[in-house]
Amino acid sequence: MKQSLRATLKRGSTAGVATAGAAALLLTGCGAAPEAGTGTNTASDYTACIVSDSGGFDDQSFNQSSYDGLKKAEKDLGITVKSAESKANSDYETNLNGMMSAGCKLTVTVGYLLGDATKKAAADNTDKHFAIIDFAYPAPIANVKPVIYDTAQAAYLAGYAAAATSKTGKVGTFGGAKIPTVTIFMDGFYDGVQAYNAAKGKKVQVVGWDKASQNGSFTGDFEKQDTGKQVTKNLLDQGADIILPVAGPVGKGAGAALKEAKAAGKDVKLIWVDSDGYLTAPEYKDLMFTSIVKKMDEAVEGLVKDDKDGKFSNEAFVGTLENGGVAIAPFHDFDSAVSAETKSELDALKADIISGKLKVESKASPKK
Repeated sequence: MKQSLRATLKRGSTAGVATAGAAALLLTGCGAAPEAGTGTNTASDYTACIVSDSGGFDDQSFNQSSYDGLKKAEKDLGITVKSAESKANSDYETNLNGMMSAGCKLTVTVGYLLGDATKKAAADNTDKHFAIIDFAYPAPIANVKPVIYDTAQAAYLAGYAAAATSKTGKVGTFGGAKIPTVTIFMDGFYDGVQAYNAAKGKKVQVVGWDKASQNGSFTGDFEKQDTGKQVTKNLLDQGADIILPVAGPVGKGAGAALKEAKAAGKDVKLIWVDSDGYLTAPEYKDLMFTSIVKKMDEAVEGLVKDDKDGKFSNEAFVGTLENGGVAIAPFHDFDSAVSAETKSELDALKADIISGKLKVESKASPKK
């Protein structure tokens, strides 16, 4: 890994811790990392672009985080930026064609669901560069850089913390679409709960996901917040008091259900994904236990700077706990609810994952 990105990512990391082709997340290793720099606010004929998935740039999650990275590059590097927000999966190809017509030098596509459309655009525009978030192709494409995350590592820490904090002895999770970039969160979370049980002789249960069978609760997409609300109510009815929705904007439905439960006197908590929900979804801050973060904003800015500087590489970047690409957010208002012992254990677990002593594995994990 290039040290400069590692330093950039770690500077923002916290302590302690979509259907495209059926290709799994296959990687040959941690590739050249994008380097985020300060840049200057000078005029530039360089245009960088971004296409969202159907969640849109206001999803308070991974589309928004990626978009924020592009806007920061605009400010820091003095470039021109353009964006296209997809309202449905059928918009992907059209939006990418629009970016090509707009003269984009680098186009970032956000999400697993854009895998096929990005591959086609890259084949049709070999003089252009692309980067895709949360997807990697079985065989590298010369003008496409994959940026993906070993999210299970951070989710493991969140699962351990949730198990240690649950009052009911049950925690819940559900996904949007059943795709690898969703189930990797659920696998890591599940294993973190099991690690707590093994260490403490407890029997905290995970409702909504079974890692062994890879079966669980899903809303089927990343748009229907009402469905997310109902799934969350079902998990609460089963006794879960901490809920992890891995569903982009559908997580807002989970937040709404938890707000109602809290108003009814229940002690419930929410775990956000992709960004620090305490900051990006402040309407739920009084419920926000922690978040499983992917530093997509920093990666996107780094990608743009590298490409602008003539340093584009199609080698995959894999975000990990080690390079700060993934992390868990602070416990914020719930900090006092997490014991010093648990915090110390989370630090030790993080160190063991980074050293390789502890391996967190998911069927959806990047292959190194």
